[in-house]
Amino acid sequence: MEGATKRSRAVLEVAVFSLICSVSLVFAGDIVHQDDVAPKRPGCENNFVLVKVPTWIGDNEEEEFVGVGARFGPTLESKEKDANKSRVALADPPDCCSTPKNKLTGEVILVHRGNCSFTAKAHVAEAAGASAILIVNNQTELFKMVCEADETDVQIRIPAVMLPQDAGASLEESIQNKLNVYVQLYSPKRPLVDVAEVFLWLMAVGTILCASYWSAWTAREAAIEQDKILKDASDEYLNTESSRSSGVVDINTTSAVLFVVIASCFLVMLYKLMSYWFIEVLVVLFAIGGAEGLQTCLVALLSCFRWFEHAASTVVKVPFLGAVSYLTIGVSPFCVAFAVVWAVKRRISFAWIGQDILGIALIVTVIQIIRVPNLKVGTVLLSCAFLYDIFWVFVSKWWFHESVMIMVARGDKSGEDGIPMLLKIPRMFDPWGGYSIIGFGDIILPGLLVAFSLRYDWLSNKSLRAGYFLWAMIAYGFGLLITYVALNLMDGHGQPALLYIVPFTVGTLLTLGKQRGDLRHLWSKGEPDRFCPHVQLQSSEQ
Repeated sequence: MEGATKRSRAVLEVAVFSLICSVSLVFAGDIVHQDDVAPKRPGCENNFVLVKVPTWIGDNEEEEFVGVGARFGPTLESKEKDANKSRVALADPPDCCSTPKNKLTGEVILVHRGNCSFTAKAHVAEAAGASAILIVNNQTELFKMVCEADETDVQIRIPAVMLPQDAGASLEESIQNKLNVYVQLYSPKRPLVDVAEVFLWLMAVGTILCASYWSAWTAREAAIEQDKILKDASDEYLNTESSRSSGVVDINTTSAVLFVVIASCFLVMLYKLMSYWFIEVLVVLFAIGGAEGLQTCLVALLSCFRWFEHAASTVVKVPFLGAVSYLTIGVSPFCVAFAVVWAVKRRISFAWIGQDILGIALIVTVIQIIRVPNLKVGTVLLSCAFLYDIFWVFVSKWWFHESVMIMVARGDKSGEDGIPMLLKIPRMFDPWGGYSIIGFGDIILPGLLVAFSLRYDWLSNKSLRAGYFLWAMIAYGFGLLITYVALNLMDGHGQPALLYIVPFTVGTLLTLGKQRGDLRHLWSKGEPDRFCPHVQLQSSEQ
């Protein structure tokens, strides 16, 4: 019965761990859409770029719309100051499939989609004297405008941009009310590096750094306590003590493989059930986990101060919860209130700060509770996560016709800004705005291995340079840096961060272990306190 309970608890822990780490992605939002399906040929080979369309009625600036540029026609200006401000005219007939009845002298013509090809409309508009053509889609989404396979003349010299249906209806209504409507068309480029990415990098590295030191400190304290038991207690008492739960979960190779299966199931479930109500459920779960993580971190932090030592060490029995310290009771209401306020106000502009605080606290707590016991388990876990990341970011497009991981991270079809299991910072110098994000899995999974390396160093009495933690930390930071380089080279298209992080972190530890002759020990036995704690502790006291 007890064995079955332990197995059930282990499966539950892996399931929760998989849900938290199911999204593993670095993302900044696409402004250039690469499309290998839509045909390319001379005159029809532009990338599909998002286009800013600011509008004016008379001299008053009004709403700004976003459209998408066509495969054909000249490329648009990238700077607002270089884009011409032109008056908008309605096409007559509206579809612009035949010569317009109204005379055009450099206006931007607004036409409806349908009845003829996009290039035919552009040819008619160009011949009539239009400076650009805005094609209004027949639905709220944007559509990629391509050249038909049988079209021979695709040399078009005016820009073509598609607008969503609601944007076109707004412009058309203003023009029909005899108002003078003006627009600019330009497609600004993202900066090579946004400060948001720098802060996210620092946030991810700093989180792993703090979590690793906390994990190593608690492991050393446990080793000291175990050494006392070895000296003072009988073998029978030792065996009893070692069988008790310490609140720390060591994952094994089976759990590592099971992680990929369960995380994949969760990801598909998130993808298939993505909706407003499902995001609300995830928000509630994240708020509960974040409050618990924040409480754990605050109690551990405050316990280090002399003023809170008594409150941290004095416990009281609480129904259903057991023995709880007075410090935990005092901190819990604040943590719950913080999580509730974030959940209620999460749509305001600065709510990302609360989400990041809760997220970091949850990540640090997970790395503290769940541990990799040796390099073998860490290698299996990260190798599985490596394949998982590549499959759900890239390969999943073949089955689902879109990247499942990116769709889930963005919260498509939900009407929300994405799922909450992400750290995010607004892009401060990006003309397109939005957020730079990183999934929890990109921090937790490599963080487990980095934390293991520091525990190993401390319990083996290795110096910083002679140990493995420093190099694992550098490898993680460099791998994440390469991820952001790839992200910017791909114009903000989501990247599987573990594709770059795993080879650096695992490869560094394997290479160093081999060179130093520690690989066999790292691979199988792992942390020294698990087989000879008193020897290690005696040498540290000399």
